[in-house]
Amino acid sequence: MAIFTGAGVAIVTPMLSNGEVNYEKLEELLEFQIKNGTDAIIICGTTGESSTLTHEEHLEVVRFAIEKVNKRIPVVAGTGSNCTETAVYLSQEAEKYGADGLLLVSPYYNKATQKGLIAHYTKIASSVSTPIILYNVPSRTGCNILPETAVALAKNVKNIVGIKEASGNISQAAKLMALADGCIDLYSGNDDQVVPLLSLGGVGVISVLSNVAPRQTHDIVQKFLDGDVKGSRELQLKALPLVDALFSEVNPIPVKAALNLMGMEAGALRPPLTEMEPANQEKLAKAMREFGILK
Repeated sequence: MAIFTGAGVAIVTPMLSNGEVNYEKLEELLEFQIKNGTDAIIICGTTGESSTLTHEEHLEVVRFAIEKVNKRIPVVAGTGSNCTETAVYLSQEAEKYGADGLLLVSPYYNKATQKGLIAHYTKIASSVSTPIILYNVPSRTGCNILPETAVALAKNVKNIVGIKEASGNISQAAKLMALADGCIDLYSGNDDQVVPLLSLGGVGVISVLSNVAPRQTHDIVQKFLDGDVKGSRELQLKALPLVDALFSEVNPIPVKAALNLMGMEAGALRPPLTEMEPANQEKLAKAMREFGILK
């Protein structure tokens, strides 16, 4: 059984003006997501600026989210690292807090071989019992989890149950699902490819768009799963200009700008990320107005 089906939000980590985590706003964002139909919270992923959180901050944000959500919907904790031992540590701590799942990004910078990926993920998974979603995003990590590798892991490691596929390569996703024969849950990692991956047997999306349009993102998936493919496709296509604007600069720069435009006070970004260029912010605001989430 999948950790979740539907739209999981890759939620931002709001910051105070001094750069510290804004827990009051984080609680507000969690409640906003739950109220508007999000199916799962993915905390401390790429969108949550996990790469610039200290280990202590990272774990406190995970603990806080699990406590505040309080089992109303699943909470999946991002606990991946390019250091296997660090990923083991973060994963074990998140499990202690009661995470419903773990999201493990492929090791970045090291550029592990496929053999290395199998060893990395097997060691982390064997250190916990919580279900694990692999996260394949080669544009950020320089490392591609090949379909054969993902399937080998899912078949041989009991708690590796899903993959967030953000390679952008539909052919690779199709090959993965052909080889998997149902042994792995597929989540789209790209908001512009939700319907295509659902058509290949996917069960949902781990979404940046959900930060600002949780109900609409949920509906894209739910309509498809309910058999309303036409309605799902129409929503997907309607969202494309906003999705493009949300990725006009590196994530999470635009999505934090979008939340700030909505009055959600997500705050600033941690260096080396910088504020959005004014011209791109104008385009973002225009797309938000056209989508109906900004007046």
